[in-house]
Amino acid sequence: MIDAPDALLDHVQFDDDGLVAAIVQDDETDEVLMMAFMNENTLALTLKTGRMTYWSRSREEVWVKGATSGNTQAVRSVRLDCDGDALLFRVTQKGGACHTGHHSCFFRRASNDGWQEDGEMAFDPDEAYG
Repeated sequence: MIDAPDALLDHVQFDDDGLVAAIVQDDETDEVLMMAFMNENTLALTLKTGRMTYWSRSREEVWVKGATSGNTQAVRSVRLDCDGDALLFRVTQKGGACHTGHHSCFFRRASNDGWQEDGEMAFDPDEAYG
């Protein structure tokens, strides 16, 4: 995708833990799919390969979106915010983006009765993750 991402990495403001927020949006529908974190290595891998690659804070490891579930994200474009501390990726989403099986991680909306689920299920997480 991008042959020499190092010049781009110099402008990203990673936090004290070496991470930057990555907001992911569906390129076709404009729906916000998820937010995750990247470190310098996973951002460089994403820019080189065009496949969304993240840093898992809970597992403390690199994860390529869809490596286990098959629900991949192909990068269409990347933007950096004005402060340099957040990235916006527009992707082609195959299957669901959320590990719960929902199409988007933002499947709950606020109401007077609390958080109400209204998101679309895209896959069965038990089948995808065992």
